[in-house]
Amino acid sequence: MSYISLFISYVMMMLGVLVSVAFMILLERSVLSYSQIRKGPNKVGYMGILQSFGDAMKLFMKEQTLPMSSNLSMFYFSPVFSLLVILFLWGIMPTGSGFMAMTLSGVIFFCCTSLGVYSLMGSGWSSNSLYSMLGTMRGVAQTISYEVSMAFLFLCMIFMVMSYNIVNFSSNQEYLWFIVMYFPIFMCWLMSSLAETNRSPFDFAEGESELVSGFNIEYGSGGFALLFLAEYASIMFMSFLIVLIYLGGVNSLILMNVGGIYFCYVFIWVRGTLPRFRYDKLMYLSWKSILPISLNMLLIFMFLMILLNLWNF
Repeated sequence: MSYISLFISYVMMMLGVLVSVAFMILLERSVLSYSQIRKGPNKVGYMGILQSFGDAMKLFMKEQTLPMSSNLSMFYFSPVFSLLVILFLWGIMPTGSGFMAMTLSGVIFFCCTSLGVYSLMGSGWSSNSLYSMLGTMRGVAQTISYEVSMAFLFLCMIFMVMSYNIVNFSSNQEYLWFIVMYFPIFMCWLMSSLAETNRSPFDFAEGESELVSGFNIEYGSGGFALLFLAEYASIMFMSFLIVLIYLGGVNSLILMNVGGIYFCYVFIWVRGTLPRFRYDKLMYLSWKSILPISLNMLLIFMFLMILLNLWNF
């Protein structure tokens, strides 16, 4: 009976994530509209609350078109796979039920984020379109570049916590948050999170000016909706993960929710404020700025742990 209740709690969390994506989209459209001194979605329902649900119904009710000479199975499966990966990734988030409270949740996090590259690659390649393939190549290069830095930054924190379990990050922040001690690592992690989720100013997988929306240009109706459900679900996950790793996390449930919503707003705030980078500067930022910082910090933390172990010995 306990397994059934745990499974039901996990399904309820997935439904909550999918519903939250609708309100995340509404928040983004509202914040961007007011930052540009214009009205946002405010007609459908009370204060535009039903706007996102209406858009979702419209997308899923439209006819799915299929590009000629495309890889049909891969074309249909890639958006579904992208959403499944991020929904599975949400399972490592600490909850009251502890459905997937595993000791190697940090390893699962990087495995799932690496799998996201394959869904991006499959959706662009299977479209059999030049623009889709160009957007895929740029998106895959960007994602892999920043994943390397994220891995080193995460290893820095693991050397201090001495555990891959994400829950242990919160238990080590009872008296002092990690953002106070490791502010440079936090800033690099925040920039890498923006690049990892293809958000401005790093949204080169969807450069409308030169790529015609990038890897998803051939998608419409349900496939388009699934791709963007996965993108916004990953934005929300990264926002709550930042709170979990650097701001105490589950030590305070109110702080966890308020901090997660605040960083969702930060993702939108950056999009409404900063222009898009040039692509070469994006790669320079990854390989010449964030990667050297992360490597040096990793070496420092390794050296500190070796000294600590020798002292204890």
